[in-house]
Amino acid sequence: MSVNKIILVGNLGQDPEIRLMPDGSKIANFSVATSERWKDKNGEIKSVTEWHRVVVFNPKLASIIERYFKKGKKVFVEGSLRTRKWVDKEGKEQKSIEVVVRYQGTVTMLESKSQDTDHDLGHSFGPAEEQDCLTMEEDEIPF
Repeated sequence: MSVNKIILVGNLGQDPEIRLMPDGSKIANFSVATSERWKDKNGEIKSVTEWHRVVVFNPKLASIIERYFKKGKKVFVEGSLRTRKWVDKEGKEQKSIEVVVRYQGTVTMLESKSQDTDHDLGHSFGPAEEQDCLTMEEDEIPF
């Protein structure tokens, strides 16, 4: 048995970028920042922020992300890790690790579009049918 699953709760680092595939379907790209904070032995507060690249291949979810997701909003992301390798213009091999969300993944905004507070977690921010698309589970895949 093997499992490739990642769960992130963090903040959007920028407004999502929406791209069109040759067939006209949408793909969403965005970054999510997660932070860890602690006090060192001298009582000084330390923090580390990690940036995660997220790619959403679900066209319905990408359309919702395009409309409602904005820089700074808190989001929940569940997907799988994918490593991409390529050779850049200078001939150097490059590597990128991305969180990929397909139909079995989940992306949910954890605050309303009109609120910027953490106590508003899980608030519905769109029509009911759009909210349903945000948490499409594997057993809801139409094929």
